[in-house]
Amino acid sequence: MHDAEGRTHPDDDRAHEYRAQDWPQLVMPMWGRQETHAPLRRLLAQSTLKSTQMKVAFVTFGCRLNRAESLDLEARYRAAGHEIIDVGNIPSPGGPRPVAAAIPDLILVRGCSVTAKAQRDCEKAIAHLRARFPTTEIHPIGCLPYAQAWTNPVIPMGADTATTTIPTKNSRAYLKIQDGCSGRCTFCIVPHFRGTSVSVPFNEIMARTKTFLAAGYHEIVLTGCNLSLYKSDGYNLASLLDILAEQGTTTERTETVPMRIRLGSLEPGNGCEQILDVMTEHPNICRFLHLSLQSGSNHILKRMNRPYDIDLVDRFCTKAQERLGPDLALGADVITGFPGETDEDFAATRAFLVRHAFSNLHVFPYSERPGTPAATMDGVVPRAVRLLRARNLTALGHVQRAAFAQTFLGREVEVCVERGGEHGWTDAYLPCKWEGPAERRSLVRKRIIAVSGDTLLASIRKG
Repeated sequence: MHDAEGRTHPDDDRAHEYRAQDWPQLVMPMWGRQETHAPLRRLLAQSTLKSTQMKVAFVTFGCRLNRAESLDLEARYRAAGHEIIDVGNIPSPGGPRPVAAAIPDLILVRGCSVTAKAQRDCEKAIAHLRARFPTTEIHPIGCLPYAQAWTNPVIPMGADTATTTIPTKNSRAYLKIQDGCSGRCTFCIVPHFRGTSVSVPFNEIMARTKTFLAAGYHEIVLTGCNLSLYKSDGYNLASLLDILAEQGTTTERTETVPMRIRLGSLEPGNGCEQILDVMTEHPNICRFLHLSLQSGSNHILKRMNRPYDIDLVDRFCTKAQERLGPDLALGADVITGFPGETDEDFAATRAFLVRHAFSNLHVFPYSERPGTPAATMDGVVPRAVRLLRARNLTALGHVQRAAFAQTFLGREVEVCVERGGEHGWTDAYLPCKWEGPAERRSLVRKRIIAVSGDTLLASIRKG
């Protein structure tokens, strides 16, 4: 799968130019239209997929929610008797061609259109796959203008769907609790594809959580398009989090807990202070809060039509750090060069990130997304300035993350073990490495003896 964690890359249009003749068998529209493009309609009409066992591959772009949805769908195909294969990463231009384990019968590409660049990347990947696998059915799903609805495969009668449809690829479980967004941010196209906010029923969430735990997962990551909007059966996000955390509560922070909960990205406001109450009560909720901040300037937040001002976020961050202590990791999504952003606006954003020592920054230079109000706003910031500001904040993030990692030197941390058994993630979302295998997906405690950049290096704990 492609990286879904928002790493920053230069958004230079010239690096992504293409010609229609570079797209074998399939030419897709760039923006905005919901109807299926004619060549794709013909392709779908000629579909030869059968109900017999197939070799199926998944290629996923975008956010953690996209990844969670792909993992769930992959598990369903496996439960239905199909073979899941890996087609390798999509190569960069001029790079080596990856080697697939086999020729797939079906490739499902879960796309992302959150920015113009994101959609271009998806379209280029589909073109590459069609050239590489000319006899394979390739279907775009997810957040793309020409994506099609995709039904779940039929699982054999008598199968225990509660257990057979659990994803097994990851070391941490992604639990989708919400989809869609009721906001109308001027830069965002997501509600156009995902609709308004819809919450997964409480009982379904609890059943899925218990199944994840029974399958051996010890960290559950709550995912959604806008988690702060969760509301179902009388529960909001804070009360849901409270009950989920009770599935693995211990009384002492120094003890290994049987499971822990990690929150995905939060929008400031919408009951966030209630979440602090719950986190204070439950030590097995990861000390990590990632905010969809976007800017530290009230002027820009207003132009973005964000539902908060920076004073609210400032008060929340201050209370979070006071109540949860110095081990709390703060993260943020930030857009640089939004229309109208002045040097003073950028300076305000940078100062805010410094004041609260954000240690996990996802920085994006603004990219015009056709179909959004921001795409036609005045005050366009030159692309070079957008990139320069993004690099500035990215560098700041690296410095602050390394400084935060240093605070754990000589201390013990709890780590969720990843594949291979010699590395994992702390609850503050720092990578940790050690020698000697540990059980994948387990929660272990490690004493930190050195720090390299943002990576914690641990010794083997005896006894």
